[in-house]
Amino acid sequence: MRANNMAAMILAGGRGSRLHELTKKVAKPAVHFGGKYRIIDFPLSNCANSGISTVGVLTQYESVELNAYAGQGQRWGLDTRGSGVYVLPPREKDGTKFDVYQGTADAITQNIDFIDKFNPEYVLVLSGDHIYKMNYAKMLKYHKEHDADATIAVLPVPMKEASRFGIMNTDDEGHIVEFEEKPEHPKSNLASMGIYIFNWKLLRKELLDDAKKTDTSHDFGKDIIPSYLNQGKNLMAWKFEGYWKDVGTIDSLWEANMDLLNKNNELNLDDPDWKIYTEDIPSLPQYIGEKGEVTHSYINQGAIIEGKVEDSVLFNGVTIAEDAVVSESVLMPGVSVGKGAKIYRALVSDDVKIDDGAVVGSPSSKEITLVAKHVKKGD
Repeated sequence: MRANNMAAMILAGGRGSRLHELTKKVAKPAVHFGGKYRIIDFPLSNCANSGISTVGVLTQYESVELNAYAGQGQRWGLDTRGSGVYVLPPREKDGTKFDVYQGTADAITQNIDFIDKFNPEYVLVLSGDHIYKMNYAKMLKYHKEHDADATIAVLPVPMKEASRFGIMNTDDEGHIVEFEEKPEHPKSNLASMGIYIFNWKLLRKELLDDAKKTDTSHDFGKDIIPSYLNQGKNLMAWKFEGYWKDVGTIDSLWEANMDLLNKNNELNLDDPDWKIYTEDIPSLPQYIGEKGEVTHSYINQGAIIEGKVEDSVLFNGVTIAEDAVVSESVLMPGVSVGKGAKIYRALVSDDVKIDDGAVVGSPSSKEITLVAKHVKKGD
């Protein structure tokens, strides 16, 4: 935080129900991505790369694995003196009853005492479940230059898709004049990314006022931002240009993994100037057998391939037996594919076993098949 006097708060308590079995036992930000990462690695790495050293991770749903993972600040270089990653689940406080986070704004309200300990001038509020690379220091510079009370990162989206998002309507200078939640007839294509920079003293007061109200969702998009606008506060829209993906569905998570196979993909996880840090799992190198064949795929260490793999992403510890075919698929850590098995256009969850001769999915399927349990031949 000391580099720019800004603390970050990552909202990582989401259930991720549209990811079905993938999030039955883990929170959405802890879901695996890209051969060796977890989704939470992206906002945490962005913070580290942006010079933010104080990061709170607000967890709630199925948080055990995420708490243990995010608490290891050294993965992102956030374990030096004066810095740290702090896991902040809901907790009982003196004089109050235990309560879960009631909304995105309430999650911050319940942690005002934590933020006050660091006395930041600015607070960055992030979602913990998007795939992107962003320099938050550039956003803060814009915020300061425009003497803003709050700055919201926005992403231009195709106009025909704008009704799916919270839309920021701005004047010619980038001042936000209106916010519309999923408008039927959008006036603008600037979608809110759920990334906010606030002046802490002002936000602190607003959160305490919101907490006293009964007719509120305690939500940034539904309550805090509209309240700022009603009060005539200076809200700025900061346009982001680059790769950004909300991986909230099986199809979108699969698509984001497939994007990595494009040599010119905007995400570029090999960029030495903006590294995405993650857990370093000790493992043997990948092994491709005499009959193994790999084309246009992203293969992590520890994978053993005796069959055919094409247009796919394989995590650590995946084994592909002889005569098996894996095509246009994502195989999470520890997946085992038996002899002669066929997997097409699928996303296979951690440690799932696919038996000899079993067939999953179809090469011509428009939908992606999620496999979260043992598959036997004939299933």
